[in-house]
Amino acid sequence: MHPLTASENLRLLSWSHVREFAVPPSMIEVATARRVAGDWAGACAAARVDVDLDLRAVRRDHGGEFAARVRADLRHLAPDLLRWHYPRIDPNGLLRPGLTVSLARYEPTAEGDAVHLVARTPPAWAAAGQRISLALWEPSKPGTGAGDHPHPRPDRRFRLDLHRHLWDVRRSGELGERSGVEQWPAGGDPPEGQRISGLSACAVHRWAAEAALLLRSDESADQTVTVLLGFRRRLLVNLLPGNGITVTRPNTRTRAYPILPDAATWVLPDLELLNAGLITADRLHPLVAAALLPGRRPSGVSRNPDRSVRSRLVECRGAMHRIDVVNGVLAPLDHDPDEIRREELLAALGGTALPCLQAIAETHRRPDTLDDIRARLDHGDTAGALAAVEHLLGPSALLPSGALRDHLERAARRQVLHGWYRAELVVQGLTESTEHISRRDRSRRMASR
Repeated sequence: MHPLTASENLRLLSWSHVREFAVPPSMIEVATARRVAGDWAGACAAARVDVDLDLRAVRRDHGGEFAARVRADLRHLAPDLLRWHYPRIDPNGLLRPGLTVSLARYEPTAEGDAVHLVARTPPAWAAAGQRISLALWEPSKPGTGAGDHPHPRPDRRFRLDLHRHLWDVRRSGELGERSGVEQWPAGGDPPEGQRISGLSACAVHRWAAEAALLLRSDESADQTVTVLLGFRRRLLVNLLPGNGITVTRPNTRTRAYPILPDAATWVLPDLELLNAGLITADRLHPLVAAALLPGRRPSGVSRNPDRSVRSRLVECRGAMHRIDVVNGVLAPLDHDPDEIRREELLAALGGTALPCLQAIAETHRRPDTLDDIRARLDHGDTAGALAAVEHLLGPSALLPSGALRDHLERAARRQVLHGWYRAELVVQGLTESTEHISRRDRSRRMASR
């Protein structure tokens, strides 16, 4: 196993964080059960994927054979696997906003245009819930199903129509071969020549095969593809006989070449995490684990156990006392009710509260697991975040002002913005106005105390 540089370690730690919170096990379990039962729409709902297409309208516009192909792809779509592999951005690993990704490309229609099944993410200001939507895109009808999306056309760099194994259960077994797991087995060293331009995550060992697939699919006569490595960083990969390549830097006069998809440019993060020992197979998506580690038996251990510990000890007046959830609220266990009432009255009159009561108040405002709760909210797992809060504080807890309440309120406001976006109720300066309202409300609450 090769040693990690500081930047590599930070990047992989970020990916480990994404794998822990972005696609919770409950989502995978429910989406899989509904998909296996034939309920593809229910699977999409479980994976927070909105369906913006009508198969009856597709049949009416393009015929029964075309509609049957689209329906077959939808029935074999694993929306939780799509979410697992959808392009993400730094620093928090959230879904790349305002992006349209082609999942499947169908033959030209009577109008002569190819139709794409696409997956879209809303713009950043409406990204609460981290939702994805499915639609059909036709060049002759560019706005169909797009609403107010800023980039309704499929992106040339982020395309999964050439990487069906990242969303189609019929092809998910290809992930091992397409990611080059035999050339870079888990726990082994990166292939020779893996590092290029200081970017160790480049999948150089797969560029020749992936470039050939791209050129063949696009029916291009070129033997060169462009590899995008980030802002204003690009390389030209020239195919050679015998599955070899040469890598050069373009100049200002270089003409445009087909772009190697982002999914083929980089090493699969899960492969890197396994290689670095930062993730176990039980924390992977089951279809990913089966493809990367064939023959492995699941251990039955949850890949994302609940790390919040509700019962805890507090040093209180020279002794160790317990606090836990009783009758739906967090309460001290080692003080009788009369003592608690006296201490609460004393604190209300300006006295110093018992350490146990101080610990409970601080837990309500800023619990030790706040980072985990915030991560769940950021990745759209509102149900998981609320379940964690209830586990920690009890289902009947009333939250005072503080960091926890602020995060929950902010998440709720952003959900409203997403609803307005979906309803196409977009107002200029909407986000700024909403933040102004929220600041005004906080000021009023402070003044009323």
